[in-house]
Amino acid sequence: MSNSLQDEIQKLKKEKNAIILAHNYQPKEIQEIADFLGDSLELCIKASEIDDKDLVIFCGVDFMAETAFILNPDKKIVIPTLEAECPMAHMLPEDVLLEAKKAHPDAGVILYVNSIAEAKQHADTLCTSANAVKVAKSIPHDTILFGPDKNLGNHVAEKLDKEIIPVPSDGHCYVHRLIHVEDVELKRQQYPNAEIICHPECDMQVQKACDEVMSTGGMLRHIAQSDKEEFVIGTEIDMITRINSEVPGKKLYPLLEGAICKTMKLHTLEKVRDALVNEAPEVSLPCEVADKSRKAVEHMLNASK
Repeated sequence: MSNSLQDEIQKLKKEKNAIILAHNYQPKEIQEIADFLGDSLELCIKASEIDDKDLVIFCGVDFMAETAFILNPDKKIVIPTLEAECPMAHMLPEDVLLEAKKAHPDAGVILYVNSIAEAKQHADTLCTSANAVKVAKSIPHDTILFGPDKNLGNHVAEKLDKEIIPVPSDGHCYVHRLIHVEDVELKRQQYPNAEIICHPECDMQVQKACDEVMSTGGMLRHIAQSDKEEFVIGTEIDMITRINSEVPGKKLYPLLEGAICKTMKLHTLEKVRDALVNEAPEVSLPCEVADKSRKAVEHMLNASK
């Protein structure tokens, strides 16, 4: 890491007593300056443990920075660009969830952490792709309103004897929806010795066609521990960047070369530098929304232990 801008960022981090958290889907140059890289669950856990830093720079999408604020209302949470909004999270506005709760008053409510805070405050608990099944087991309800990602909800329904009602009916990640069964079949022909792994945000037909289904953090651990040498990775393209940097010697191929989250790529080194200098744009939530949402986040973190 010799980029002068990266060096400037490292200097500013020390001066500001700042920490940079970054998601696995960030580009290589952002991954290199991050103090901590992870999937949504790992970032939530890390955010809950921050106690010695004054400033948190969150290189991810809006709901991730909001979750960091929910867990650290006394700290300054900054996202390098406010335009980094997760389209899936915004597929479940507060009023749609409240309507579903009214229609199913006895159902439990599990929201994917990929949701906006206004919706989170009405959830019994949250989940990530890494712990969704475990969290669903942890609540007593036989019927669960699950949103906003329909495919993750279907993944949970496959594992448990509970009724999962998707809210909304077709919430999805546009990046993972680009991946089709035909892509899996093609990669099996191209790389017959490779294990094919996909994310549970992929369509159920894709999940069933792959060898393993797991979160990005799960992918990293699985590949690091595996004796196999070749893997096809079915998620956002820069997950391969992370694995390559930490698990050398493996042959990794994308399930779909065009699986790129444009929102995740909005953060640049220049914007991270400016965020450190200006300590802005700052992410915050109304106290009532943050307090109600915190209960759901904490339930998830406890259920994940």
